[in-house]
Amino acid sequence: MDAAGPGPLVGDVPTVLAAAHREEWAAVVAATARLTGDLDLAEECTQEAFARAVEVWPARGIPDRPGAWLTTVATNRARDVMRREAALRRRLPLLVPEAETEDDPAWHADDRLRLIFTCCHPALAREAQVALTLRLVCGVSTADIAAAFLVGEPTMAARLTRAKRKIAAARIPFRIPDAEELPARVSVVCDVLHLVFTVGHAPPSGDATVRVDLVDEAVALTRMVHALLPRDREVDGRLALMLLTDARRDTRDELLPDQDRTRWDRALIDEGLALLADAAEGPVDHFALSAAIAAVHAQAPTWDDTDWARIVDLYGLLSQVWPSPVVALNSAVAVGMRDGPDAGLTAVDAVAAEPALQRYPYLPAARAAFLAGLGRWSEAADAYAEAATLAGTLAERERLQAQTADARSRAGCG
Repeated sequence: MDAAGPGPLVGDVPTVLAAAHREEWAAVVAATARLTGDLDLAEECTQEAFARAVEVWPARGIPDRPGAWLTTVATNRARDVMRREAALRRRLPLLVPEAETEDDPAWHADDRLRLIFTCCHPALAREAQVALTLRLVCGVSTADIAAAFLVGEPTMAARLTRAKRKIAAARIPFRIPDAEELPARVSVVCDVLHLVFTVGHAPPSGDATVRVDLVDEAVALTRMVHALLPRDREVDGRLALMLLTDARRDTRDELLPDQDRTRWDRALIDEGLALLADAAEGPVDHFALSAAIAAVHAQAPTWDDTDWARIVDLYGLLSQVWPSPVVALNSAVAVGMRDGPDAGLTAVDAVAAEPALQRYPYLPAARAAFLAGLGRWSEAADAYAEAATLAGTLAERERLQAQTADARSRAGCG
């Protein structure tokens, strides 16, 4: 039924539609998938519901509850398709419906959780888990997912199709795991949600400094997982890291040394610190250690007050439990902040040959900063220029280009 009740002015349609896509996409897909047992059909009907809104809302007004309107249109469309194909009774469901359970309010979770546990089923490869979550849970376009994975759009579309077919063929259930199975499954879900958060917090491409829709969805879903397992230290650490990082969202257009810390979200910081304390009550994983590093920054009143010795120590622990080239680079930068630009440049150059860092813009950017600190402005300019060519977002590229120009100017005055 397309009729819309009284709502905001017609002129607000683009704004409301954009907000609905950010806030309601996953819920509409999940509700439709629960009805159809078919992720492809659920996604198609959700897209048609949004397309219908583009046609109907400007003429008839925006409904009071846009999400409910979109869900109704999508599920009605799905019922039409199933009736036309005589699929409701004559074929096996492509997803196993959720089994009936006792009426336990603790397990009345959002449909989006059912959807993400389906997308993150261990039968799927990690890359497929992340891609499906971005597409079905977060509503990210196939083109943008392809850009994040550095592949062509047709290749990513094929991967998504194969993943959905595997879910159908394996009869993966559209449900939250039961209490016994949940702890073993939750780590993968939290890992994928953190990757979604990272794509939102530091987009690999585009004009946006932060993809607010992805950050908010990742945080909201991780909060739901935390509600299911409130005493799970792994979940505590992951949520703490997200909150301590997201607390700086409003200042992401500036480098950390230049950020106005009065604009940081103190409520998120306090919540993150409390979660980190819970996560640190026993052996810690790399998420908790990363959260501890973020906590040092969050608790420093100014950049100059940052406890770099503590950060270097934490990176040492992190490199033991989660060795990676990026961790090694970040540790080298922390050494430079503690011991000076000469030590920093030496430490960064020691990891510069890592193959995984050859296209990583923060490697030449770090070299540039230490070279500038040593007054080697011509070399700094070249390093900033290299970083600018590797930058993914427009804002980051423009900042590095400005730093290049400044360094070249200083070199010319020397």
